[in-house]
Amino acid sequence: MKTEVILTHNIVGLGGESDQVKVAAGYARNYLFPHQLAIPLTRANKRQIEALRQRRAEREAHEFNTMTELAKGVAKLICILKVKAGEDGKMFGSVTSGMIADELKHQFDIALDKRKIHLDHPIKALGEYELELRLHPDVKSTLKVRVESSTPAAAPAEAPAPAPEAKPEDGRRPRTEKRGYGRREAEGEKAGKAEAAAEPKKPHAAREKTPAAKGDRPARVARPPKAEKKEKAE
Repeated sequence: MKTEVILTHNIVGLGGESDQVKVAAGYARNYLFPHQLAIPLTRANKRQIEALRQRRAEREAHEFNTMTELAKGVAKLICILKVKAGEDGKMFGSVTSGMIADELKHQFDIALDKRKIHLDHPIKALGEYELELRLHPDVKSTLKVRVESSTPAAAPAEAPAPAPEAKPEDGRRPRTEKRGYGRREAEGEKAGKAEAAAEPKKPHAAREKTPAAKGDRPARVARPPKAEKKEKAE
């Protein structure tokens, strides 16, 4: 059963002050009338309609001015939301208009109905977004929202420090050898030792003297014969 009432306050989805609407009799009796949100439609109550219209005009003008100022301020803000995400940046869950409204209240002390935050679909990825705000039938604005991971990034593994170079006891720096060079040198030394061991040892003999080649040494100058001693005087 329906009954006709006059609204005394703005009710979203139903109407504003001075509007005459039909609602369920139980809804009017149990909710609207006890909370003074509406009055029954009677001749006596119709006299209040003009006063309700005046109050409605004043309320709407105040809301328009307030939302216009809010639109200018909100457009300069960046609302940051921290969410849990994996190492690949994939979020655990999604960001809704209700979460954004809560952060606006927490970060900037702005009370905004979540229904004024327009989302085509919940946000499911990290990044920065620009959302539309429908603050008033004649006032719209934008809000920048940055979704960041609350999980600390894993620190990159540090490369192990190089081991200190071993030094010989005398303090000298060991000589590095080219790859393969030391092996060939060791093999040559080993082969030389083997040949030396196989060769028979020669007896200790006087070294043979070879005649000097001609021209190696200067020819000896013949000395004049010694003069014979004079005979003793007779």
